[in-house]
Amino acid sequence: MGVVYKAEDTRLKRTVALKFLPRSLAGDPTGKERFYHEARAASALNHPNITTIYEINEHEGQLFIAMEYIGGRSIKELLKARTHSPTEVVDIALQICDGLNSAHKKEIVHRDIKSENIMVTDEGLVKIMDFGLAKLKGASKLTNAGTTLGTMHYMSPEQAQGIEADQRSDIFSLGVVLYEMITGQLPFRGEHEAAVMYSLLNEEPEPLTRYKSNVPDQLQRTVAKAMEKNRDLRFQHVDDVRADLLKIRSERDTSGTHPFTRTSHPSIAVLPFSNLSADKEQEYFCDGMAEEIINALSQVEDLRVVARTSAFSFRGKEIDIRDIGRKLNVETLLEGSVRQSGNKLRITAQLVSVADGFHLWSERYDREMVDIFAIQEEISLAIVERLKVKLVKGEKEKLLKRRTNDPDAYNLYMQGRFFFNQRKGAGIQKSIEYYRQAIGIDPGFALAYASLAESYVFLGDWRLLPLDAAYNEARKAAMTALQMDDTLPEVHVALAEIKLFCDWDWAAAEQEFKRALVINPACTEAHHMYAHYLELNGRFDDALTEMKHAIELEPVSPSLYSCNVQVLFYARRYDDCLTQCYAAMEMAPGYFGLYGWLGIAYVQNGMIDRGVDALTTGLQHLPLDPRLKAFLGYGYATAGKEEEAKECLQQLLSLSDTKYVDPYFIAWLHAALGDPLAASGSLNRAYHEHSGWLPWLGVDPMLDDLRSESEFKELLKRMRFEQ
Repeated sequence: MGVVYKAEDTRLKRTVALKFLPRSLAGDPTGKERFYHEARAASALNHPNITTIYEINEHEGQLFIAMEYIGGRSIKELLKARTHSPTEVVDIALQICDGLNSAHKKEIVHRDIKSENIMVTDEGLVKIMDFGLAKLKGASKLTNAGTTLGTMHYMSPEQAQGIEADQRSDIFSLGVVLYEMITGQLPFRGEHEAAVMYSLLNEEPEPLTRYKSNVPDQLQRTVAKAMEKNRDLRFQHVDDVRADLLKIRSERDTSGTHPFTRTSHPSIAVLPFSNLSADKEQEYFCDGMAEEIINALSQVEDLRVVARTSAFSFRGKEIDIRDIGRKLNVETLLEGSVRQSGNKLRITAQLVSVADGFHLWSERYDREMVDIFAIQEEISLAIVERLKVKLVKGEKEKLLKRRTNDPDAYNLYMQGRFFFNQRKGAGIQKSIEYYRQAIGIDPGFALAYASLAESYVFLGDWRLLPLDAAYNEARKAAMTALQMDDTLPEVHVALAEIKLFCDWDWAAAEQEFKRALVINPACTEAHHMYAHYLELNGRFDDALTEMKHAIELEPVSPSLYSCNVQVLFYARRYDDCLTQCYAAMEMAPGYFGLYGWLGIAYVQNGMIDRGVDALTTGLQHLPLDPRLKAFLGYGYATAGKEEEAKECLQQLLSLSDTKYVDPYFIAWLHAALGDPLAASGSLNRAYHEHSGWLPWLGVDPMLDDLRSESEFKELLKRMRFEQ
């Protein structure tokens, strides 16, 4: 359709590409109209993965299009040097999908997607070019019915048969390009055009694995479905292709080695000790033993210790230790058992190498209950010695520091931890009872006070107690613990959460988080909650760094992966958010709260149908989850489905009669429905009710439509956010 020159725009001093209509076609009305057609099609789109059209003009009888100059090479040119790895193919294909999605949303079908029409810049940015054959909504036809348009090797079967093409034809052509990128071969070949057409209409291409051995099965299925001859069985929307590719990328990111870098330090996971006692309710004691050893070992800077939640997630599962080690990214495991009869204890412990299953060390302790602290100390020191970890100054004292010297108080404390770790309302209340009993026996038990504060913070956050009452009790317990021992990281984390969510005192909260991490850099909860602090203050890169540290300590914690996804969402990195959602769902398929972030990320990324499907699935498992319901209503409103959105709003209001529904969620729906006055009213109510979500006000993309409102700006000031 033309000849292209590299040129300089002398007015704007920029390099451009000038595409000229050949002189042989200058007098051809059809050729001239198609040239204009290309310019109109591409200029109707404004997307980073589509070539930008600056102008169409005529000079001295020569018709030309001035367009963006793209430094780089076409995929066809790149393939002359080498084929692409599955990883490269997925990354390039995702960008092609983004460009095509933009065109299809405006009902523009390219109709000539091929490797020559897709450029890759030196920076890796993909650009779709040459919209000369594009089909525009409402445009007059330039060809007669039954005319074949496109490039034979890449066209869809319906194009080859002269049937009118829609967006599914572009998807077929994309499948051909993906096949070509992976194998270096075209899927449909022949010595002449008739032979190519026969292959296209009647033959199935060779499997990708004939040419490449490292092609993931899911990528093979995706390419095959894109090239399905029956367009009703093909992907129906490019969004569907994109979703498959994101899932492939997430599996790539989490396959083989752990996604976070393995350090050179020795590493260990302490598994829950088995209860061999006749009394099965002694499980709390076994858990407490393992947890105290974890806490002690985490004081050693040169030893990486997996935190409790991840280590305990393998309880009762018949899993090979090598698989456990791989999933937790550790070199050694500590296993143990406890048999208790009255005051008599028999505790066994063995340190196992993940690589070969050999025991590096084992010991049996036949002692009495009063010796429990000495046993924990001996096990911790033995591990450090066997792993050849060098203790720096002060670490041995930290390792051997006793939280209390009273076995009875300690026993009650362990029961409190057992119930707290259930993370349920009734369990939290029980934990408070046991902590108070432990304090009654040992009034100087600072850790029991710190844990008491943690329980009250939980009750307040989940509205299981009136907020003021819960945080007042939490503050009182935390301050008591601080006066007794200011070297407990748990105390500073509890105080930081109070400053963050109760006082909205950002500077004081950060100070407490930093203090906790100075005392113990391996404190998972400090990294986790500090990440939230950084996130709501818009410091997303720092927040992701803290989440990385937290996940290194808790490699299989669904809640931490969910929080990592949340940071990516608020950072508006929706592609990464979707990728990490799928990775987390692979790791924890029963953690249905992830469907919320998956769905709303799809909505914000413009793939609303996908988002609504994900949110609907989540609500099938968690039908009374107000956040999921609010996300769904927001998705409907964004799609213009006002009635469905209002129905979700009404369901939330009805649900608030029986359980707490945060007014912040209601504000999302009002904002999406274009009612800023009602949204401001809900946000003001959230302010007076001290909503746990309100601290995210400054970074929440779902409230962007309200940011110019004076009431919104005033609320940010009241929340002490700098303007």
